[in-house]
Amino acid sequence: MIKYLLQKEVLQIRRNAFLPRLIVIFPIMVMCVLPWVMSMEVKNIVVDIVDNDHSVISQQLVHKIESSNYFIFHGQPASYSEALSNIEHSKSDVVIVIPPHYSRDLTTGNVPQVLIAANAVNGTKGAMGASYLSKIVTSHVNPNIEAILSRITTLNLYNKHQNYKLYMIPALLAIVMMLMCGFLPALNIVGEKEAGTIEQINVTPVPKWAFIMAKLIPYWIIALFVVTVCLLLAWGIYGITCKGNLVLIYLMAMLLALFFSSLGLIISNYSDTMQQAIFVMWFFVVILLLLSGLFTPTRSMPSWAYLTTYVNPMHYFIDAVRTVFIKGGRLHDINYQVTALASLTSVMAIWAVLSYKKNK
Repeated sequence: MIKYLLQKEVLQIRRNAFLPRLIVIFPIMVMCVLPWVMSMEVKNIVVDIVDNDHSVISQQLVHKIESSNYFIFHGQPASYSEALSNIEHSKSDVVIVIPPHYSRDLTTGNVPQVLIAANAVNGTKGAMGASYLSKIVTSHVNPNIEAILSRITTLNLYNKHQNYKLYMIPALLAIVMMLMCGFLPALNIVGEKEAGTIEQINVTPVPKWAFIMAKLIPYWIIALFVVTVCLLLAWGIYGITCKGNLVLIYLMAMLLALFFSSLGLIISNYSDTMQQAIFVMWFFVVILLLLSGLFTPTRSMPSWAYLTTYVNPMHYFIDAVRTVFIKGGRLHDINYQVTALASLTSVMAIWAVLSYKKNK
């Protein structure tokens, strides 16, 4: 019985002019574009420098800032008020003011007071820009600090080159599967409701569990295809490969695909129109995504918000996949995440079967 229901689902997907293209193109676009733009590294900070000393030493500091890869040198305004006006008109991000007698203070052993004013409307950019400038100014004021820092050796155990793409690619797997295996099932049953074809299923002796399984299995296959495409693109474009066992990646992917496909079917069972299903699914997707620890560590959240991670499948998936993908973790290293995700998935799958109302 399930065989014929699966044939029906496959035919519906194949005869849809848009879905096959979406299944292929969407993961390719995500893996080719997002790793380049989803970076927390701050660059291209526009800086204005107000030099009130006009000495050779102060110009050395100006040139040192100008040669940095993190800054775009905007110019040297005549006064601080002019530089502040550039910030207010979004022409620059940071202003550094070199005080008068800067070179004399360095010569006599005094510490000059250098002002750094950052536009903190974008808090991350303002804080990082001020931090970069502070390090440059400190090393210029006290060259001995560079010699001391050069003696300090840092050993990065995982992701030795601090490649942000390596950190983001496991998270992109979760985003692709969440959108593909969440929205498509959510629209599936609602689409049949609007077309009237689901009434034909309701008058047949097909059990609820068989009907739901026939809806879920195609999206498991789609999930396996998406994960394979993403892993191949990560290897082919970025030269990034999984340090651990790929079987664990596919295991977590299957569990996450089952969770979101079950969630999509639950939403479609309670929805009457496609628009309603889309908005409800989007509501859950945004919350689960932002509270998963995808961009920022979950420990940075308030205690009440951190409690939501215990019921967030995205959090368990991203944590486990990063452990396997980057650190080369084994099954015992992600046993907690696998157990938690399997428990949440089982609840959602049972709910999906029970929520489907079949009129015999």
